[in-house]
Amino acid sequence: MDQSGRYADLSLNEDDLIKGDNHVLVAYIMKPKSGYGYLEAAAHFAAESSTGTNVEVSTTDDFTKGVDALVYEIDEAKEIMKIAYPVDLFDRNIIDNKAMIVSFLTLCIGNNQGMGDIAYAKIHDFFVPKSYMDLFDGPNVDISDMWKLLGRPEKDGGYIAGTIIKPKLGLRPKPFAEAAYQFWLGGDFIKNDEPQGNQVFAPMKETIPLVADAMKRAQDETGQAKIFSANITADDHYEMIARGEFVLEAFGENASHLAFLVDGYVGGPGMVTTARRNFPDTYLHYHRAGHGAVTSPSAKRGYTAFVLAKMSRLQGASGIHVGTMGYGKMEGEQDDRNIAYMIERDSADGPFYHQEWYGMKPTTPIISGGMNALRLPGFFENLGHGNVINTSGGGSYGHIDSPAAGAISLRQAYECWMAGADPIEWAKDHQEFARAFESFPGDADSIFPGWRDKLGVHK
Repeated sequence: MDQSGRYADLSLNEDDLIKGDNHVLVAYIMKPKSGYGYLEAAAHFAAESSTGTNVEVSTTDDFTKGVDALVYEIDEAKEIMKIAYPVDLFDRNIIDNKAMIVSFLTLCIGNNQGMGDIAYAKIHDFFVPKSYMDLFDGPNVDISDMWKLLGRPEKDGGYIAGTIIKPKLGLRPKPFAEAAYQFWLGGDFIKNDEPQGNQVFAPMKETIPLVADAMKRAQDETGQAKIFSANITADDHYEMIARGEFVLEAFGENASHLAFLVDGYVGGPGMVTTARRNFPDTYLHYHRAGHGAVTSPSAKRGYTAFVLAKMSRLQGASGIHVGTMGYGKMEGEQDDRNIAYMIERDSADGPFYHQEWYGMKPTTPIISGGMNALRLPGFFENLGHGNVINTSGGGSYGHIDSPAAGAISLRQAYECWMAGADPIEWAKDHQEFARAFESFPGDADSIFPGWRDKLGVHK
């Protein structure tokens, strides 16, 4: 059934839709299956995403038609389809009338992902009007709170040197806590990796108190504040709360030095909101493990990494992993920096839409995955700033001298970029950074050819 007469209106103007403040706009890359017309398939997609079905039904009235999702723009050659969703379509909480990302996803990538006339469809951008944005929690804690804790300016406080305890699994409580202590002697921030939680060989109730003690000792020795991001991920709402409360109690006077890590993609929006609402004063660290199943450029369905990050800010994530923009081991490109810009700025351009955030607190870009001191100067140059959290596991524990030296080398790499210095020349006066060349010789050869002669290293 061709539904383009009802679920498409190509006369609609995008600027007018934005000014009207009553529609969520979604841009897809969509291809119909062979034998189906583009507009016909697009209209069917919009119908399935809102008020329609495959046949005319007697229960439809004029009000129902007033909340139809409408295809308002197509470009068949570029496979671009844009749909306007009335704000009233989206579900609201009965407890506080707030919006929910679950409802956004249910409509925008719900049943339409499995329709027989669609070869593929993937969200590449979406626009949120102020009337809808005001219904989301947004972040309560942001990077300025971390800078304050670390004794830095609350604006442009700069790079936070972090790590992931390595190996990611297999350490028992005492070795785990000792690994944390060794890094904290030089660095700022440690996170649990995404699978670390309450394994039988490292139960939380034994591991976490030892980590809290390691933080105290490191702070006493260095005179500097330290931060730990504890994984409270669980299937069950009550289990998450129990984990969070236990960690807060264990850290005691250093409870403000905590973040809570949540595996937000595999766990889903409900898990993120559970952490955001039950622990509003704790930095909410959104780990996106598993996201590549839909966000990878090779995946033709779902949504992109850009869309995932934008949704995380609406949900209230204080920080989210955004990849390494082609500078680390994970899939990514240099122009992925627009992901960081969208979540950290009050006004930013996406692939299809400009977004105003109307003062909603920012979400910190968290950089992780194969990074070390040698890769950081190029990364910062591409991004244009260093106001990020970087968690370098191998880049710290793989340093030839110690995890603390690895942490210091990371900070020295940031300082090198800030100074506009040549990294080779900088290394001559910064021992930990210099030793990173010997620690990661493959990267050194690739990024800084001839470094051995320049630094006098001939091993």
